[in-house]
Amino acid sequence: MEIYRAHVLCCSGTDCTASGSTQIFERFEQLIKEKGLEKEVKVISTGCFGLCKDGPIVVVYPDGTCYSHVKPEDVDEIVSEHLAKGRPVQRLIRNKETEQEAAGKTLEDNEFYRHQKRIALRNCGIIDPENIDEYLAMDGYKALEKALTKMTREEVIDEVLRSGLRGRGGGGFPTGLKWKFTYNSQADQKYVACNADEGDPGAFMDRSVLEGDPHSVLEAMAIAGYAIGASEGYIYVRAEYPIAVKRLEIAIAQAHDYGLLGKNIFGTGFDFDIKIRLGAGAFVCGEETALMRSIEGKRGEPIPRPPFPAVKGLFAKPTMLNNVETYANVAQIILKGADWFSAMGTERSKGTKVFALGGKINNTGLVEVPMGTPLRTIVYDIGGGIPNGKKFKAVQTGGPSGGCLPTELLDTPVDYDNLVEAGSMMGSGGMIIMDEDNCMVDIARFFLEFTVDESCGKCTPCRVGTRRMLEILNRIVEGKGTMEDLDKLEELAAGIKSTALCGLGQSAPNPVLSTLKYFRNEYVAHIVDHVCPAHHCRALLQYIIETSKCRGCTACMKVCPAGAIEGEVRKPHYIDPSKCIKCGACMETCVFKAIQRK
Repeated sequence: MEIYRAHVLCCSGTDCTASGSTQIFERFEQLIKEKGLEKEVKVISTGCFGLCKDGPIVVVYPDGTCYSHVKPEDVDEIVSEHLAKGRPVQRLIRNKETEQEAAGKTLEDNEFYRHQKRIALRNCGIIDPENIDEYLAMDGYKALEKALTKMTREEVIDEVLRSGLRGRGGGGFPTGLKWKFTYNSQADQKYVACNADEGDPGAFMDRSVLEGDPHSVLEAMAIAGYAIGASEGYIYVRAEYPIAVKRLEIAIAQAHDYGLLGKNIFGTGFDFDIKIRLGAGAFVCGEETALMRSIEGKRGEPIPRPPFPAVKGLFAKPTMLNNVETYANVAQIILKGADWFSAMGTERSKGTKVFALGGKINNTGLVEVPMGTPLRTIVYDIGGGIPNGKKFKAVQTGGPSGGCLPTELLDTPVDYDNLVEAGSMMGSGGMIIMDEDNCMVDIARFFLEFTVDESCGKCTPCRVGTRRMLEILNRIVEGKGTMEDLDKLEELAAGIKSTALCGLGQSAPNPVLSTLKYFRNEYVAHIVDHVCPAHHCRALLQYIIETSKCRGCTACMKVCPAGAIEGEVRKPHYIDPSKCIKCGACMETCVFKAIQRK
């Protein structure tokens, strides 16, 4: 076995790859070879570290120095100074730590990780996802070996059940109970399925796990297959995730080569294989029955339940379906025990949860926290607060199916029950932060517009009802709404929630209902005062030049694309509202701050 004095970890997740991390990796390998360091320093391509805003990320071990915003041209200095002479490059260190502060630290010492607990993401950013030996070195496939050689099927199911693990895909159904139902179904063939569709705007949790630690999902699916009596599994992943698909294909091939998938695994007589099915990006295929129909080659649309998939799923056979993050917890539960997992989190929400933190937040990225962590901790301690000194306004959880929670609920513990009680939901894990410049009426309109576009159209409440709600919201943001429209929105929402065919349609009104509950004053301002308090809705905006501040420099006149600004040189100018297209170019150009948006 080769021993290296230093390891250079380069993030090769989607975000960093798009920012040039492949070129950075190649440059490291080239320079290390040129300087004769190839027997001393190993370069490793990893999955996502979570620090997405600071990418491309490079971490040097054993000292744990974390470099951010690395460019290919920076590699020369890192190699010549840090790797050759042991002197970290201060200008590239995240948060500008001193050399003394950086020495001996691990990545987990970074303030971004201080409140996190990484279980599903335990190997992301740590191992090479395309090298099964690195996964094995992190106790990979030991849980599968333990399950197959030391535990009965019933004991495996009981361990998952006692752990309190709930589905991380949105519904929060107890995972062990789903496994038990499928185990109890009698059939000549059963299936294990993995939902890696992940269609929520701003969500990339499952993608990151597949890109950074694909074997954790394969191992868990094999454990599930053994537990319920299935010999075949399917991973349904959207084709827009090419890096994830590639690494899954590599991982499946490697697991076959090592005898960890296929026939007679660990000599126990247990056979299990996994196939990949690519989705075309339909949001509705995140719903379990639509997903299974798509795997079968049919139109992806929900079907009524019961029977549930545990009784009649893929190809009319009993099927157990979980999402990527749920599976990513399973091996650790089997290895360390149900008591270890259930000791984390809250009474009814055990373990941790991964969130894709985005929007108006300083530290956008991927975070994993114990259930019950307050929203305030995620937003301010991990997320670093709101950029540019702006005020926090709301956090949207649960994607298009979730709700928007205001400032007064920042101390809400993040778990399944508290979020539902507050008017939102856990969802798959998207968490979008909004500041004072966001219009909550427009936010509700945005998510509802997404749902309307993605509706499969099978049931009338979702197909027609959400479109009627969207029409009302469009009228309101254009200043044409009435107070009666608010009653119509709530009436339509109640009807859709109680009659839509699937969970996606039933939860579609949530963004509207939550904003009506917590930000009703903004709806009223749009309707009664014909004003958008956030100065966002273009139809309600008005640009005015304050004559006392205007110097008549003509700069605004020159940039106006509509010729809406009139005036003479060195005399106050005037904006003709009938011509103004409200683009804001004049306001951005005026150095005297004479133009106001109202």
